Amino acid sequence: MDTLYIILGILVLIIVYVVISMLRLGKAVVNLTQEEFIEGYRKAQLIDVREPKDFEAGHILGARNLPYSQLRQRYKELRPDLPVYLYDQNGGKSARAALFLKKKNYEKLYHLNGGFRKWTGRIKSK
Repeated sequence: MDTLYIILGILVLIIVYVVISMLRLGKAVVNLTQEEFIEGYRKAQLIDVREPKDFEAGHILGARNLPYSQLRQRYKELRPDLPVYLYDQNGGKSARAALFLKKKNYEKLYHLNGGFRKWTGRIKSK
C-alpha cells in the first residue's frame, strides 16, 4: 500500500512539473504555425538552435546557427530590440532557448510549432 502512495505522489509531482513548465513557456514565447512564422521571420533574427552538423545538412533559408549548447556564451550576438524567431528539429530546445532569452530580457520571442521537422518552406542544404 505504501508503494502505491509513493507512485501516486511521484505521478502528481510529474503532472505539476509539466503544468508549471507549460505555463512558463506560454509567458516566454509565442508559438507560431508555419504560415505565421513565414509572415514575420524576414523582419526578425531567424535562429536555428540545432547543432552545426544538423544546420549544415539543411536549414530554413536565411537562418543563422546559434546552437543551444552555446547559447549561454553567445546570446549577446542577438539584438534584444529585434524579434527573435527560434526553431530546432522538434521544438523542445527552441522552447528552452526562449525561456533562457526571456530571463536575459529579450521580449519578442517566437517559436516554430513542430520545428524544422514539419517545415515545408524553402530550405538551404548542401
